[in-house]
Amino acid sequence: MEFLLNLFHRLFTSPIFLLSSICITLLIYISLTILYRLAFHPLSKYPGPFLAKITDCHLAWYAYKGTRHLEFQRCHEQYGQFVRIGPNTLSINTSTALKTIYGFRANVKKADFYTAFPANKNTYNVHSSIDKMQHARKRRVISHAFSDAAIKSLEKYILANVRTACRLLGERDEKVVEMEKKGAEEGWKDQWNIANWCNWLVFDIMGDLVFGKAFGMLEGPENRFAVELVGNAAHRHLICGTHLTIHKWHLDKILFRKIAAQRGQYMQYSKSQAVERTKLGVDVDRKDFFYYLLNAKDPETGKGFSMDELWGESNLLIIAGSDTTSTAMAGTFFYLAHNATALQKLTKEIRETFSDAEEIVSGPKLSGCSYLRACIDETMRMTPPVAGALPREVLPGGITIDRHHLPAGVNVGVPHYAIHHNPAYYPKPFDYIPERWLSDAASNPLHDKLSDAHSAFCPFSIGPRGCIGKGLAYVELTVTIARVLWQYDLRLAPGTTLGEGRADLEVGRQRSEEYQIEDRFASMKDGPILQFRVRVQE
Repeated sequence: MEFLLNLFHRLFTSPIFLLSSICITLLIYISLTILYRLAFHPLSKYPGPFLAKITDCHLAWYAYKGTRHLEFQRCHEQYGQFVRIGPNTLSINTSTALKTIYGFRANVKKADFYTAFPANKNTYNVHSSIDKMQHARKRRVISHAFSDAAIKSLEKYILANVRTACRLLGERDEKVVEMEKKGAEEGWKDQWNIANWCNWLVFDIMGDLVFGKAFGMLEGPENRFAVELVGNAAHRHLICGTHLTIHKWHLDKILFRKIAAQRGQYMQYSKSQAVERTKLGVDVDRKDFFYYLLNAKDPETGKGFSMDELWGESNLLIIAGSDTTSTAMAGTFFYLAHNATALQKLTKEIRETFSDAEEIVSGPKLSGCSYLRACIDETMRMTPPVAGALPREVLPGGITIDRHHLPAGVNVGVPHYAIHHNPAYYPKPFDYIPERWLSDAASNPLHDKLSDAHSAFCPFSIGPRGCIGKGLAYVELTVTIARVLWQYDLRLAPGTTLGEGRADLEVGRQRSEEYQIEDRFASMKDGPILQFRVRVQE
């Protein structure tokens, strides 16, 4: 008997036995989890990629690659309107789902995806707040800074940066002068990577509006490093939000060292900017966003923002207000440069509406430029700056979407890029057709689909969690694009073309007439390379 006891003791305490036991237990757990997710999970009846049904690694991989939006699109083309894109996540590509999930009475809350987006430890901003009451308080406070009156009072700072940006487009360097001497066409200025120009302009505007001073990116390189920091900070949040195990165990610091490190650098950079601006207090001449944030009080509770919350909101404003607007701006220039008819029509509208560039300010005259708004909206349809889905968790009681009842606890979402290319709402979905947004039936060949187009349009999302900066974005976009086209002719730089679609590119990347972005929750982009020439006034 003693022999048997000693044998069992040696067996059960041996490292090999313990390791084998752990491996077997883990294998059993994984097998049972896979079995449950494939056969018994509430979403088991919905189609989708096999790997996506059993692990979030599927979508996290595309989040890392920057092609998550394309994967949503491919899956909906293959599997239909309802796609199981994760073990507990359902993607739905209909306008009714858009209203049911994101509308004011939706029985959902922001999914745990947003726990990977904290401004700092235990501090959430108006974007990342999951609790509805907390979000409502923050939104009421920050809404003061985004009122029409507040934006109008800040427009002079927007215009100052736009003037600087437009002036730079008209300058020539020695290389251009030498080329003209050798017989090159006269009048065309330096080549510009418009993605960079738009990034620097919008960052300078947001610096002025948030921190009371422009970052100076347009005229000097000192702060341009922040563009990449912002992009990587958003990228880290997207990857970690898509697969929360990476966030909870800080695996990004091992798997994506550069992204994780630059996220930390950006957090320190934004904090230093917030601290410097806070020192000025509220007794300043300019009423920038920080003025309103420091002054504003929740009308229901009387509370304002703590220092950590101020940092959190300013951190958000730079990311949300820069990548998104600059993507829409660069995308508009891309599509205009590659669609001569649209460029000609828009240039004609701008130059016939205004007699001087300084007339181009927000107001009825600019708002009346319907083709300008159509070109911008068609750009954001084709290339939405936030291209993926914004996940929501179904609350107790469940939710019914297009006659499908979904129980509490599952995550649902409508991917912007996919619905914006759904032919049920947008005929010829991969063609740039600004006319589809015109209310005049004689000018709009797709007028019978106009209401459908509006029902599925969501570049700023919709409902109570829709983008609070929508009004500001349209001011920046319309003023900038109109002023550029009033002052300059533009063209693709010689030697740069659309290029041919390449078979070796990922599906969705072969469309050479589409402005390609990297989905990093917000967007990273490159090009187009354009030249500008001062217009000849008759």
